[in-house]
Amino acid sequence: MSIFQLQNKKLTVKVNSFGAELCSVVSKETSIEYIWQADTAVWARHAPNLFPIVGKLKDGDFSFEDKSFELPQHGFARDNEFVCVDQQDEYLLFELTATEKTLESFPFHFSLQIGYKLVENKIEVSYSVFNPANEPLYFSIGAHPAFNCPLEKNEKFSDYELLFPGIDELIINVLNDGLITDKTKKIELTNNRLPVSKQLFDNDALVCMNHQIDEVKLVSGKTKHGVSVLSKGWPYYGIWSKKGTDEFVCLEPWYGISDNETASGIFEEKTGIIKLEPEQYFNCSFEILFF
Repeated sequence: MSIFQLQNKKLTVKVNSFGAELCSVVSKETSIEYIWQADTAVWARHAPNLFPIVGKLKDGDFSFEDKSFELPQHGFARDNEFVCVDQQDEYLLFELTATEKTLESFPFHFSLQIGYKLVENKIEVSYSVFNPANEPLYFSIGAHPAFNCPLEKNEKFSDYELLFPGIDELIINVLNDGLITDKTKKIELTNNRLPVSKQLFDNDALVCMNHQIDEVKLVSGKTKHGVSVLSKGWPYYGIWSKKGTDEFVCLEPWYGISDNETASGIFEEKTGIIKLEPEQYFNCSFEILFF
């Protein structure tokens, strides 16, 4: 486990090789720390990377070629050591590949690379998955960055709002014990905005399907400081904070989603699963803007 650092005139960024996890972003102008600092008494992560699944499996397992495999929620990448394969002043690239241990729970060979590029006051996060095998690779991938909310000591959680440019309403798929249900809920937005409150997350994450969200801003109504996550084209999105807390908000673009309550458990049939042919790459990226 090692901490790697990026910096320019605006930001100082730290990334942990364990999970290739973004663990700190500090403004050089205001000294604001934007990333949740993983208080173990509340939620002990910063910004985990989700692979080879996003969310939860029905009954905690899946079947592939008539064999059963168990995976924890959000997969194992967040709990594995990555190798830093490229380090520059404003760019880091980490890699995780299949091992005997990963093959026990996920019967596919893979190479996962996660890149962080610092440009002015934003970070470009890239995911690249390569299939080195002779058979298709099935997987999902996603991000789970947690942002301090509030960002400053003179603010409250309720001083913040979520801004969805160009969107008047959200259609949420209701969760039941972490699984997707067929029940949906419409959330009307006022001027593209949704106030932040502890009650907003009483029923777990707000989960959006069907390419609803390209950008979300988490903004202070007092200081106007905040973050913007831009993920154009990503099919699924989660917005989450731990129930009953008022210290952070996660903005989560996903290529994949939790199992439905009625899921068959067959991995190839999983909603949102990506099928990657032999010797092919899957690439996606998103940006986080800090202001």
